Amino acid sequence: MYHEVINKIKPELDKISEYYKGELAKLRTGRASSSFVEDLEAECYGQKLPLKQLATISVPESRSILIQPWDKSVLRAIEKAISNSNLNLNPIVDGEVVRIQLPQMTEENRKNLVKILREKMEEARISIRHWREKAWEDIQEGFKKGEIREDDKFRGKDELQKVIDEYNKKIEELGKKKEEEILTV
Repeated sequence: MYHEVINKIKPELDKISEYYKGELAKLRTGRASSSFVEDLEAECYGQKLPLKQLATISVPESRSILIQPWDKSVLRAIEKAISNSNLNLNPIVDGEVVRIQLPQMTEENRKNLVKILREKMEEARISIRHWREKAWEDIQEGFKKGEIREDDKFRGKDELQKVIDEYNKKIEELGKKKEEEILTV
């Protein structure tokens, strides 16, 4: 019985891990990446759409991003979306494209990014703890209903903790790798 409870939360833990990876990709390192801006939403056609649905986003150089909209009428909306984001980027409309030159990373910027990284890591851990608590409650409920023996209840707790430790380790490794990227000059 406890196996089913643990297997039921694994997809949720995988979602947390994937979401965390996506959030890390948005954090700027010394190099430009299309993931910095692809999910920014521009207001056009009467709705908000992510840039990846409005334009081709490329990285021609290590510190620049080029956004080429498929419809030139959304150029100003894309520029506005980037300007209003909290990414501190200055978009430049150059004919039919939007160019973004990334400034050189300072030590202060790097420290701020590491701080944001750790906040995102803690958010992921909190989500993982939430699912651990939910699974443990389900296991205890099964014990109260007589569906799980007492030995299996504690075996389930140990098994659950192993799974949770595995996901926490994965989050930690991803965070350390990204922190190295951020701090590398």
